[in-house]
Amino acid sequence: MKDYTEYILEQAQKLLSIDSPSGYTRNVTDWLLETYSEMGYQPQRTAKGGVLVQISEGAASPSEDPAEGPILLTGHVDTLGAMVSSITDQGTLKLTPLGGMNPNNAETENCRIITREGKTYTGTFQLCNASIHVNGEYNDTKRTYKDMEVLLDELVSTKEEVKALGIMTGDIVCFDPRTVITPSGFIKSRFLDDKLSTAILIGYAKYLKDEKITPSRRIYQHITVFEEVGHGGCGSVPADVTEMLAVDMGCVGEGLECTECQVSICAKDSRGPSHYDVVSALIQAARKAEVDFAVDVYPYYGSDVDAALSAGVDARHCLIGPGVYASHGYERSHKKGVKNTFDLLKSYLG
Repeated sequence: MKDYTEYILEQAQKLLSIDSPSGYTRNVTDWLLETYSEMGYQPQRTAKGGVLVQISEGAASPSEDPAEGPILLTGHVDTLGAMVSSITDQGTLKLTPLGGMNPNNAETENCRIITREGKTYTGTFQLCNASIHVNGEYNDTKRTYKDMEVLLDELVSTKEEVKALGIMTGDIVCFDPRTVITPSGFIKSRFLDDKLSTAILIGYAKYLKDEKITPSRRIYQHITVFEEVGHGGCGSVPADVTEMLAVDMGCVGEGLECTECQVSICAKDSRGPSHYDVVSALIQAARKAEVDFAVDVYPYYGSDVDAALSAGVDARHCLIGPGVYASHGYERSHKKGVKNTFDLLKSYLG
């Protein structure tokens, strides 16, 4: 059977090349709609702007056993980013974050400013008074959005000159992903959360078509566009769904077992425990397929399935994903983590 890892990485690179911070996702969802359609599916854009697609017919109606009923796989393509909050008298831009873009690890990052008229300007996100030879407080200054700014790559020095470019408060600021795949298999980029796992979902959809696999369960995929701000998965859950599985990133860090080469199964996140039976079934599926996995508790994590349950969806739930180090920073995973996540999906769903 074909190895889909390279295909998944190709799709991840394409996704990562399309700017899509929360609130500015039309371009990436256009790409998703085209990609699913080319595979022979019938995706639809939700009112909120996400992409919902049924990839397996499965049972016509939910079984009395929710473990056999329709399942919704969620991923998200909205990323961290920023928005222009004001223009200074000196012609620089002050920002407000979209999602958890931490200014400490965004410092000196190149960025793009998208105007309402569709023009794109470039700039760099810097500490105010960023020259070490001038600023004696450089090392001691806390990196906050109040103390940082975007220097535009334009010859401007006043607020009026910036406004003349068409830049205004509310414009979207996109940070460079800096995507690299090393010869040793490491995947380094901003926004692997969650474009890497979205690519895995695309790979799974292609696998079903290519291999003519017909899982017994009805399977939907919902690629959401507001996950990073907390409400991506609140709506557009098909009425017959009895289970939700977020395919997002697995956390890698102190106190956790998961590595970048494994698939992580989340037993509990900041909102509470995953459904016990789903966690147990995923562990059983991983062992059956000899998948390299870890089970972990995430102390500071919420997902689309949490949002859906908070909105009142009655479904079993869990979260899996390839191990990702330096979450919400310059993230890193590995091809092995991608393959283990894909193989767990195959084992669990067919």
